Amino acid sequence: MRLLQASSLLLAVYGASASLIERQSSGSFEDGQPIDGEGKGAPLSGGTNHELDLQNPDNLGRQSTDNGVVPNVKWSFSDSKTRILRGGWVREQVVTDLPTSKEIASAQQHLTKGSIRELHWHRVAEWGYVYAGSITVSGVDENGQFQVTKLEEGDIWYFPKGIAHTVQGLDDENEFLLIFDDGDFDAVGTTFNVDDWITHTPKSILAKNFGLPESVFGSVPSPNPYITNGTVDNHTVTGGGGELTGNASFAYYSKDHPLEEVPGGGGSLRIVDSRTFPIATTIAATVVTLQPGALRELHWHPNAEEWLYFHKGQGRATVFLGSAAARTFDFRAGDTGVFPDNSGHYIENTSNTDDLVWIEIYKSDRVEDISLTQWLALTPAGIVADTLKIPVDVAETLQKEKQILIKNR
Repeated sequence: MRLLQASSLLLAVYGASASLIERQSSGSFEDGQPIDGEGKGAPLSGGTNHELDLQNPDNLGRQSTDNGVVPNVKWSFSDSKTRILRGGWVREQVVTDLPTSKEIASAQQHLTKGSIRELHWHRVAEWGYVYAGSITVSGVDENGQFQVTKLEEGDIWYFPKGIAHTVQGLDDENEFLLIFDDGDFDAVGTTFNVDDWITHTPKSILAKNFGLPESVFGSVPSPNPYITNGTVDNHTVTGGGGELTGNASFAYYSKDHPLEEVPGGGGSLRIVDSRTFPIATTIAATVVTLQPGALRELHWHPNAEEWLYFHKGQGRATVFLGSAAARTFDFRAGDTGVFPDNSGHYIENTSNTDDLVWIEIYKSDRVEDISLTQWLALTPAGIVADTLKIPVDVAETLQKEKQILIKNR
């Protein structure tokens, strides 16, 4: 009898152990399960968004080097509320969406042919990047100087705070990224639309100001349409203080600026800051293409937080906040991110076949970064060896030039 009871107990223990082993081996990070294959973790049994789990394996605990509390630094435009209008749409990412993005707000905007982002100005600077179609941008400064110009894919514009401007679509479909140098972009007193102002000003004052009959202003739209249908305008603007050109131009034409030579052999980049686009004194940018498996080397930025928009591909990055706090995030096309001021990080292309393309934005007049490898290489080798507990001869072989984009190896 005792032998039978012992056998039953052993079978029960074995069954429970087998069930545990089966449960722990029934998935992995790549399957969207928090299981490391080495005895840690278990399957998700409660409610979860499996598609998001598959897209974000590092949120499931894949990186054993992650540690401490690091706030979320990622937001997808697909999670933003899209405002659809006659002639296009817009969707934003502001500080209420991504609280860690204090210095930068952003939007994707789409205009059909002839459609207009109505005349307006902002309390903050506006920076734009065309990634589909072509547009006309028009701006007027405090001296009555103006610019009306066509921008195509890869071109950029910058309007300093307070500059009156508008944008019109030229191709059948046109789309661009908008950047503003204040994370709280939706705050009242940030954007000023011309028709809002006119409809909330007494008509007698309008008549006196413009020297026109009051009846002229009877059909100004209210509330403002934000985006409105229109016809492509071919009028030529003359007079005033003349056209803005050269260093005063609001426009950056990518065809006039060859790609930078990049050490490391892992891709290409274009730096767009006040050294190459003089009027852009508060927003600096880098447009990066990283080859499959390649790495944007470990570095940090001494002058600003880094905001990112991922345009194509997929990748990952670990953000190091100091005090042993680090967290890894997975990114893909349509995601935005922000690396806090002076935080250490890298970006890796996790695809074996496709390039990773993103845009880096800084609230600064220029792009600055400090390479971890270069710093160590230009520090006395003995100090580096003693600090990291590595052989001195290894410390002496570290690269003394920035590698920036390191090809897969």
